[in-house]
Amino acid sequence: MMKALSMDQKVTANQLKKQAYCYVRQSTMKQVIENTESTKRQYALRERAIALGWPIIQIITIDSDQGESAASVADRKGFQKLMTEVSLGRVGLVMGLEVSRFARNSADWARLLEICAITDTLILDEEGLYDPTNFNDRLLLNMKGTFSEVELHILKSRLRGGVISKARRGEFRTRLPIGFIYNHNGKVILDPDKQIQQTIHLFFDIFRRTGAAFATVKAFWNDDIKFPRRPNNGPNKGMLEWGKLTYGQAQLILKNPNYAGAYYYGKHRSRRNVDGSISYFKVPRDEWISLIRDAHPSYISWDAYEENLQRIKENAIAYNNINRKTPPREGPCLLQGMAICGKCGQRMTIRYKYRRQGRIDPVYLCQRSRIQKGEPNCQYIPGACVDNAIGDLLIESITPLTLEVALEVQRELESRFNEADKLRKQQVERAEYEANMARRRFMQVDPDNRLVADTLEAEWNKKLHQLSEAQENYAKQRLADSTKLEKKNQKKILDIAKDFPKLWKNPKTPVREKKRMIRLLLEDVTLIKGDEITAHVRFKGGADKTLNIPLPPKGWQHALTDPEVVKQIDELLNNFTLKKIAAILNERGYKSGTGRPFNAKLVGGIRANHGLKTRYARLRSEGQLTVKEMSDLLNVSVGTICKWKKKGLLKAHPFNDNNKCLYEHPGVNSPLMKKSL
Repeated sequence: MMKALSMDQKVTANQLKKQAYCYVRQSTMKQVIENTESTKRQYALRERAIALGWPIIQIITIDSDQGESAASVADRKGFQKLMTEVSLGRVGLVMGLEVSRFARNSADWARLLEICAITDTLILDEEGLYDPTNFNDRLLLNMKGTFSEVELHILKSRLRGGVISKARRGEFRTRLPIGFIYNHNGKVILDPDKQIQQTIHLFFDIFRRTGAAFATVKAFWNDDIKFPRRPNNGPNKGMLEWGKLTYGQAQLILKNPNYAGAYYYGKHRSRRNVDGSISYFKVPRDEWISLIRDAHPSYISWDAYEENLQRIKENAIAYNNINRKTPPREGPCLLQGMAICGKCGQRMTIRYKYRRQGRIDPVYLCQRSRIQKGEPNCQYIPGACVDNAIGDLLIESITPLTLEVALEVQRELESRFNEADKLRKQQVERAEYEANMARRRFMQVDPDNRLVADTLEAEWNKKLHQLSEAQENYAKQRLADSTKLEKKNQKKILDIAKDFPKLWKNPKTPVREKKRMIRLLLEDVTLIKGDEITAHVRFKGGADKTLNIPLPPKGWQHALTDPEVVKQIDELLNNFTLKKIAAILNERGYKSGTGRPFNAKLVGGIRANHGLKTRYARLRSEGQLTVKEMSDLLNVSVGTICKWKKKGLLKAHPFNDNNKCLYEHPGVNSPLMKKSL
């Protein structure tokens, strides 16, 4: 049997020429601070290297990984440096208190052993010296690495088991969102700060009204309402701060079950990547470790929380499915997000065509097949006629309820004003309190201690400036809001509300508000285009109605001349030339099909397009003669005919705007006829 080599026999002269590295590490900063004995033992390994023959100047200590876990090398710069030096053949000895100081991962430990074996590097721990090129030493080192990994797994399992057990009972303490705190018994309660509570309640009320997170954020910005937050890190960790509400904050609040009074754990899972980093991902609700409803006080009910999630899902454009609805926006398409294609069953998108004179034509378009498969669009339906038909249907259906709805809107406006005003007033009170506290601190300081006194005086001035700004903003916003709710404006609201058709057709009624009215009443509208547009309307209560809507004129048909204008031109051609007819039509207020005033050329084109007889043909049909025919009849020259016309001896009628005329027959018994005979 092969006899084991002693420690001195394993060390060669070639290895003594190289450097000896002592790797020092503690897993957490708490261990670094409290478990100082382990750190001392690790540094003491340097004496072992000196005893083996390494000069002290060749012994290098790596302790830059203090407070880093050995589960991975991803964040351990010191260990990466050690691996680099060993792989370059510059290291003769690697020292560590035990295997777990180097790695808790078999792959990392095996990689270190392999490189040490290739570069003839020894490994030293508290129990002995090992040569990775020796089979027995390498086998022992591999077993130690396996035991270290098993130990880490057991430790994690115990800790994880305790956490999961407490989480399933709802007792494991997690980070709470703004609006909640832990009391002295460890129970979750609403934040006792009333301003925080009222701000969060207002947030959910605005989202219920607007139906969109970004619209909620805009409402807070427009009303100049600050939102609370407590940073989770940094110098102000845990301190209450007030600032502008952000879209990211709004999304997190709406998706957090804590606000519905639920305790949850395990919403996210982690996965280790190839490079050692960790990525986090969400899991479905049925895979959460714990979800306990009504575990603590709430700001909204669980049903309201579920409804909010559904709204967010419907608003997200990334969800391309039949249940997606977009929040009401400013465009004129009334059925935005509610129109369904009657051929393929998909939600229809909207488009707008911009015409001359600023006219906007809405269009409902089903283009899913073109986007996904490169096929032609499924349906292209003009929107103006559909929107008008839906508006008429609502006027017919909703009229009896209009006064009650208007009164409710008025009450909601007043309530919204009072809530916003109360929150802004609390901001002023908070600023005043902080200014008073700064004043007290300044008054209590020793006047001779100028360094402290100057700092407190600067802070007092800062708080006074913030108080002045808060008071000014409060007065300005209150004046603006009170103007909106003046008695005369309230009376206007009531007067309009008594007649729903007037409210609906009033051009001052925003399109977005009309869309919200529709969403309160209708579930969706299915559109099919054939010889006419068929609209199947589903109401919220389950009733339905089918509308048959005539197709609107084609684009080119919009430029057609009004039949009444054609009729007028036909009548006027009996007595007037084209230029005179154009002037008469303009005086009567008529316009061409493209909305332009008339001129002689335009009237002539309309006459030709509609096959109307020319004025020349009309006069000839009445038997009127040309100037040549009249000169032959009277046996005189053309010049004489023109002179007689000017003297009124002959009746002439112009047939164009160049003063060319046709002449009436003078009659057999006229003096001119007798003279010619």
